[in-house]
Amino acid sequence: MRGYQFPLCTLALAASFIGSAAHAHAHAGEEHRDPAAAPAPAQATTAAKGDGEIVVTTTAQKRFENIQNVPLAVQVVTPAQLEAQGVRHFQDLGKVAPSLTVRTAENPVNANVSLRGVGTFAFGIGVESSVAVTVDGVPLAFQARAFTDLPDVAMIEVLRGPQSTLYGKAASAGLIKIMTTQPTNDFHVKANLLATDDKEYGGNFSVTGPINETLGYVFSASYSNWGGNVRNVFDGKDVNGRETLSTRGKLKWKASPDVVFTASANYMNGNTTVGRPFIRMAPGALLRGQAGLTADVILPAIKIDPLNQKVANNDRAGTKYWGWGTMLRTDINIGKMQVLGLTSYDKFRMDDYIDHDDTVAPGPFGRNIQVGAFKSRLFTQEIRLLSPGTDAFRYALGVYYANVGFERPFKRGPQFSLADWFATSGSRQIAAFGQIDWEFVKNLTATVGGRAQNERVKYTFLDKNLPVPASWAGHASDNATTYRLGLQYQATRDVMLFGSYATGYKGQTYDLTTGFGQARADAGPIRPETSKDKEFGVRTQFFGRRMTFNVTYFDTNYKDLQAQSIETINGTSNYRLTNVGGLNTKGLEFESAARFTHDLTISGAATYLDATYTSFPVAQCYPLQGAAQGCVQAKPAYQNLTDTRAIQAPEWKGSASIEYTPALTEKLNGVLQGSWQYQSSIYYVARDPEAFQPAFSIFNLSAGVRDHKRRWEATLFVNNLFDKQYYQSLVNTASNFNTSSVANAPNTIATQAVLPRDFRRYAGIRFGLNY
Repeated sequence: MRGYQFPLCTLALAASFIGSAAHAHAHAGEEHRDPAAAPAPAQATTAAKGDGEIVVTTTAQKRFENIQNVPLAVQVVTPAQLEAQGVRHFQDLGKVAPSLTVRTAENPVNANVSLRGVGTFAFGIGVESSVAVTVDGVPLAFQARAFTDLPDVAMIEVLRGPQSTLYGKAASAGLIKIMTTQPTNDFHVKANLLATDDKEYGGNFSVTGPINETLGYVFSASYSNWGGNVRNVFDGKDVNGRETLSTRGKLKWKASPDVVFTASANYMNGNTTVGRPFIRMAPGALLRGQAGLTADVILPAIKIDPLNQKVANNDRAGTKYWGWGTMLRTDINIGKMQVLGLTSYDKFRMDDYIDHDDTVAPGPFGRNIQVGAFKSRLFTQEIRLLSPGTDAFRYALGVYYANVGFERPFKRGPQFSLADWFATSGSRQIAAFGQIDWEFVKNLTATVGGRAQNERVKYTFLDKNLPVPASWAGHASDNATTYRLGLQYQATRDVMLFGSYATGYKGQTYDLTTGFGQARADAGPIRPETSKDKEFGVRTQFFGRRMTFNVTYFDTNYKDLQAQSIETINGTSNYRLTNVGGLNTKGLEFESAARFTHDLTISGAATYLDATYTSFPVAQCYPLQGAAQGCVQAKPAYQNLTDTRAIQAPEWKGSASIEYTPALTEKLNGVLQGSWQYQSSIYYVARDPEAFQPAFSIFNLSAGVRDHKRRWEATLFVNNLFDKQYYQSLVNTASNFNTSSVANAPNTIATQAVLPRDFRRYAGIRFGLNY
């Protein structure tokens, strides 16, 4: 693998010169004053002024603006780009956003989303993510809510680096903004069907238009089903798949020319199946050191190797989830100012099931299970005051309120790793925020922004697994401020330079997981995580704006980093989420697009990342780590990760795509698309050789025909063209396997993998309508 890593890194950098974040064009008229509304279906395309000028809009600063004029590191992704890269689910967004890395898990709550190498690696409820997710301007209660299809997306924005000033405490590393189809003044129908040779099928549609002169609507629905790419030899069924049904409806009422109400509601229902194949196991390994429980007994008819796509689960493994939400958006124009109100309520439940031993071993050791549920509810209210985006003095002011609650029943056993508890967590947040942009000298704009907030958190924890069940409860309050300073210079019509300094904040929390007890309760909440970020960038366009090239340099320091570590309280040590020290992440991000002719567009992006723990002196050793590998043999054992590269932080990551649409007849165009994704090597667990993913490249190819007005399109596609295997996550389960049945025998190698959707090459057909 190392033999071609450098050429691929070079190619990634080169591709960035001909790549782009996205193409999106905003309607003239009222939409430029609609800071959270997503573009209508026809808007999420490249705007062509003359013959090929590229125009990209973003709402990163809570108003529609040309991305070339926005002094932020933001990438915009359209549905067309998602299709080209084979992205149909949230967990695959990292394929089109190089600074974003998504590590999946057996449970979406245990998955991790990181930007620039910074994410949240924790399993407890109430621990907020470092990367926030919003839908139509409204935040999700917790990240797992987003791990589903992307059915009615108008565009997605990925804001990199701390966004706490405008978007709050759950955006200390960045933000993913999902914007869905909005009501339109004209009737539109959009539909897509998909089927693959490995039995994935699905479809979605949206209908939007006017009911009368003052009332418009949107209704969308989607369904997808894929059995999976792993076979369970116990019952002969496919697993590692998913099934999802989702719907969304919106009504937009123009009560007067200056007052508009938009009410929306959504519902989703789905399930996933889990299959984590063993890809490595030491000869003679015994499950939990039990005599006779060798691999051929507990994993019958399975060849354990890196290409293994079989599991043996005799208990249910997967998730079942459902949720619904409502939102009322109010737009009021007062002269040149706009008042925007967003009121939302969301409820979500996910039940999770795991075959904890991952085997069909006879006897009790083969029937260890893990069951639980995540229940969340979220109410939010936001009010913004926005000035016109074209004035020399511009401002966005707002207040925000949120109340969120979680419940988590959890049980594991009955043979080993016993647990039985019930926890609740709640948070109430009040914040005021604002940002002022002032062009105090022609072409020179200063930015000042700030946010002040108060948060109260509370919890309860009942441990039923003790000889005498015991419970704990607690609460805490915290005040915090963040700010942003920036300077932007429009050197020419097509060249903009900027620099900024911003602070980030991630709130205090409690580690409500197995092992919680009096010592953790007495220790109080985990301290907030803070960050300081420096960014410098340039936004350029060339050749009559047929080509864009953007580059950003960033350098961010995180203090009181929240991560899994060893905590010692009153002489007793435990593994838990705590403040471990610091992390620095710095690098370069490139995006660019080139429209060479009306029929030929090449786009792509690349990120160079250097993410390092600046202070992490007491970290958990990985399974099988000995003194020679840096594990200090104390009680408990620990390793020092200071100056070690952060996990889930590839040095290079890039993507590029090409689209060629020549005219075949007066009414038909051909469609030829190719895409490429590259990621350099990463560790899913620090320094653990069993959790090391080498560098890889994935190529996709599609060809088809479309109506010259893009009213319909039929495409054949092949994803993972060269059948390259890689893993979306690796799990070291050596602690479940021993070298012999002798008491306290040493553990031995046992490694499982979470396979991505494109672990194997697959082909399919897409058909779309857009009227």
